[in-house]
This record gives sequence, structure tokens and C-alpha cells, in this order.
Amino acid sequence: MTTTLKSKLHADLNVAIKERDELRSSTLRLTLTAITKEEVAGKEKRELSDDEVLKVITKEAKKRREAAEAFAQGGRTEQAEREKAEGELLAEYLPKPLGDDELDAIVAQAVAEARSAGAEGPRAMGAVMKIVNPKVAGLAEGGRVAAAVRKHLAG
Repeated sequence: MTTTLKSKLHADLNVAIKERDELRSSTLRLTLTAITKEEVAGKEKRELSDDEVLKVITKEAKKRREAAEAFAQGGRTEQAEREKAEGELLAEYLPKPLGDDELDAIVAQAVAEARSAGAEGPRAMGAVMKIVNPKVAGLAEGGRVAAAVRKHLAG
């Protein structure tokens, strides 16, 4: 039987509680709460797939990064360090992000594909993004992808 990502999170939470690892247990609790919230959102309760759970974890990790930056700018280094540690902990559950070279290769291929379909110049951005996004979902942040697409379209 294969274990789901959600059940792995639950198992890791139990281990963290037994080991009295406060940071890990609180981070996993918050993440599991976010997953549960997502499951009950909408008209009826449903079980999230591993891909959907990954999206929730990605969103939570992004929140931690942004909060760490905000705390650091506000001079609250202790909270910034905690948020950063929580973000790193969540990153363990995410797939390894794409490197710049890998992202460039995917974008270059998508630009060529869009151009062969007749999309040219800056207006091709939407067409290229439609091709690239499914390939890099969860592996690269949207802003980084958009910047790479702009760079390839410009030159």
C-alpha cells in the first residue's frame, strides 16, 4: 500500500510530538489544519490528492518566506528566524525546485512551440505561459517563470 503525503505528515507529526520537537510539531499542525480547511472548503468535504496537498504545502511555505522577510525588515529577527526554520521544514515535503538551467530549457522549448503556432513578440507571453505552467507546476514560483519567459521573448 502506498502512503499519501497527508498520512506521511500525520506520521511525522506523531514522531515530532513524541520527540517533543515543538517547532516541527507546531509547523506540521498548522499545515495539516490548512489541508483540512482546503478539504472542507466548497459545497462538500472531499479528500485532497497528493498534488493538491503539495499545493497547500507550497502555499504555506510561501507564507513562511514572506513572513520571515516582513519580520526581518521590521527588525524582529527572532520571529524571522522561526518563520525561516518553518519554511525550511516545509520545503522537505516539496519536490526539489527547478534550477535556472532547467527552467530556461523548458521556457526555450515552450517559446519555440508558441512561435511555431504563430505567437510572436510580447503578445506571445500568454501562449507561452499556458505551455510552461503545467510543466513547472510546484517546481518553480510563478514570478520566476514569468521573468524567464519575458527574457526569452525579448531576446
